[in-house]
Order: sequence, then structure tokens, then C-alpha cells
Amino acid sequence: MSAAIFDMDGVLVDTGANHRAAWEALLDELGLPARVDAWRCTIGRPAEEAVPLLLGRDVSDYEAWQLARRKRALYLDLSQRGTPAVAGVRAFVAELARQGVPRAVGTSASHQDVGRLLAGAGLRQHFQVVVTAEDVTLGKPDPEVWILAARRLRARAETCVVFEDSLVGIEAARRAGMRAIGVCTSYPADELRAAGADRAIDDFEGLEWSALATA
Repeated sequence: MSAAIFDMDGVLVDTGANHRAAWEALLDELGLPARVDAWRCTIGRPAEEAVPLLLGRDVSDYEAWQLARRKRALYLDLSQRGTPAVAGVRAFVAELARQGVPRAVGTSASHQDVGRLLAGAGLRQHFQVVVTAEDVTLGKPDPEVWILAARRLRARAETCVVFEDSLVGIEAARRAGMRAIGVCTSYPADELRAAGADRAIDDFEGLEWSALATA
């Protein structure tokens, strides 16, 4: 393996609780009950694509845009106090930088959110390439985000390993011809492996790139 590509939410920064709360607040504003684990269908997807899945009905592009914009505003309010990095990820990414391993972020989040969250977690300086929702036409599970990240790194898809916490993100990595490592911040290990992850990790504590690259 020669390049590492990371999802952001739930992989680099632990945003899951705030995202869940924001989706639940949106449903409450719409007068809709919060179904148990309904938020799981939103993980890894652009907010505009997640809205009809969460509501369980078709929506117009304009309504999806409006509701996605409101959800982002609720999320920003909830995350004003900052968002912690996932355990061990700062040391792991810094070690990749020292070793000269090409590094990218591929996320369904907006460019604005990515800049704020990565800077707040002390991670932005470690990534040569960042691909956001504004850079792609289709969200995960379409592989476009990973393919574009690899292209910008000038790395072949088959030499890339993707770190991802969502099932749709892992599916996208496999469709791109890349290895996937599941991070168990949103789904349990068995579901991540069933989706196509080569292995699953709780976090990045003690993780060594050399072990992954030769596995």
C-alpha cells in the first residue's frame, strides 16, 4: 500500500453525537417522531441525499437542499464547543507524514465544515489533498470521492487504503478498487467487515502503517 485516504466524520474527528442530535432536532422541527437508529441511513452520505432516506419519502431537490441546510445549521450550533479527534489519529497521521506516505481526506461534508473541523482537531496541515461534497457529483456509495482523491494524490487505486466508518463509504472504496479499514465509531466490526472492510479497528491507538502496508 502506498497512499492513505481518510473519511472525516467518525474517522478523523468524532462528530457522530452532534450529527445524530442535529438530525433528531430536524425531525422534531418537522413534527416527525425520531425512529430508533433512523440516523444510521444518513452516515457517510451528503445531507441532501440523506434527507429523503431519513424522511422515508421522495422530496424535491429544493426541499432536500432546504432541509440539508437547516440540518447543517443545527449541527454547527451543537458543535460550537469543538469536536475531538478520534483517539490516536493525530499520532498516526503525523507518523504517515514523517514517512512520506501520501495522505488525503475524502468526505461527504462541505468544504466549510472540513476546514473548520480539521483545523480545530489540529489535523489540516497533515493532508495534501482534501475532497469535499462540492468536488463530486455523486455521494457515497458512488466511488467518485475516493477515485478523485487518489487521482489528486497521483496514486493508483489499487495501492490506496481507505479509512472509513460508514457502510456506504466502505462500499464506495471497494467499488473504487481500494482496500478499506473500518473504524468502529458508527457501526460494529461485523457490519463493517460484511460491507467489505479488510479489517476493523476501534480507533488508531497503536496502529502502525507498516503492518497495514504488508498485510
